[in-house]
Amino acid sequence: MPTFTKNTPNLIVSDLNRSLAFYRDVLGFSVVTTVPDKPPFVFAMLQSGAVEIFLNDAAAAIKEHPAWAGQPMVAFGHSLFIEVDGIDDLHARLVGRAPVWMPIVTQWYGMREFGVADPDGYLITFAQRVG
Repeated sequence: MPTFTKNTPNLIVSDLNRSLAFYRDVLGFSVVTTVPDKPPFVFAMLQSGAVEIFLNDAAAAIKEHPAWAGQPMVAFGHSLFIEVDGIDDLHARLVGRAPVWMPIVTQWYGMREFGVADPDGYLITFAQRVG
């Protein structure tokens, strides 16, 4: 049986530059690499701590996978769940900069969470374990 060692979300986005700006400038991810090296980009790899995210330009992805043409980029159930330290500070920083789809709340299962949507509608839940 194989051992899975890593999972990196690969998001298909309608405007890679807009999504890159959101994840870099709003959420604080660092750009690790882009393809090509200069705009217009078709791919970007971003990282913050141990969390890594790939962004792929929709038009370029459809060229590689023609069956995706005409399909919605975001389907119900596609979301990210990212654990963080400093949840309240992050929440304060993001309110007004990203659409909040879930207000900050401490859940019964011991996580303090809130959610935002990225420019393509991917839902991102940020969570911090409490007490």
